Amino acid sequence: MVELHHDPLWPRASAWLHDGVTTGLERADLALIGIGTHLSAITANNAHMTPGAVRDALARYSTWSAAREIDFAERITGIDLGDIADPDGPQGEARVITTIAEAIEKCRLLIALGGDNAMSFSAACGTGEAIGGLSELGLITLDAHHDVRDGISNGSPIRRLIEAGVQGAKVAQVGISDFANSKEYAARVKDFGITVIRRDQMRGRPMSDVMAEAYAISGSGTQGIYVDIDVDVCDRSVAPACPAATPGGLSADELRQIAFECGTNTKVRAIDITEIDATLDTPDQRTVRLAALLILEIATGLAVRA
Repeated sequence: MVELHHDPLWPRASAWLHDGVTTGLERADLALIGIGTHLSAITANNAHMTPGAVRDALARYSTWSAAREIDFAERITGIDLGDIADPDGPQGEARVITTIAEAIEKCRLLIALGGDNAMSFSAACGTGEAIGGLSELGLITLDAHHDVRDGISNGSPIRRLIEAGVQGAKVAQVGISDFANSKEYAARVKDFGITVIRRDQMRGRPMSDVMAEAYAISGSGTQGIYVDIDVDVCDRSVAPACPAATPGGLSADELRQIAFECGTNTKVRAIDITEIDATLDTPDQRTVRLAALLILEIATGLAVRA
């Protein structure tokens, strides 16, 4: 990484996160953890390289939100819990579930950095374990895809979560794109009782309104909400490191607004950021930097919540 200029009056966001691995700090308002799943992906990728790249990108930004006149570093604490080793496969998933359940108890809000979307299954299971079971967990996905495929891959976490105990009626899928799914899987989603807010239904609507609809579905009668932010919900021009991103997706600004909204909601317990392969990014690192900004938007939302 290029050495960055030091200015004591311009603190970098990366400096706000305390190293929970080496310092022994156990509790914070917001916790960050890496879950670099990639081995079961439908399209071979190096998504396990992404958590480190996103952490590095945090150094490019400050903790001051000009739009909201908030320096979140003055209001909330942050801790980096490092990466979960070898998160793929049955043993890896079990390790993720246990670690996430413990991490949820250490913070008000957890951000899990993928990794591909396969990690959403184990991370959501861990969140459910911490709040009384998957039947108590609401789910929101920001994704171009339904992710209800057969088998075990980054295309199947939502089907697996439904089969494991998440109630379909408590799931909202936001940003579903044309020509990114099949008729058969759309029917499966309907059979599960999942609510779909398509990309075309979002045009012209404030993102706060879209998320209010999603919260009404996922938050009713549940103890907590898990949010899956699959960055391929974005237009391919702003997320070129997402192999499955398509032209016509959300703008970077729209997804940033959504991330902020997620941070403000008191029922949201965990949020993941997935499906970025840092090794495929452009020289200006636009996808990885977007992921870093999503973390900062979430943190600002949490500061507002505080």
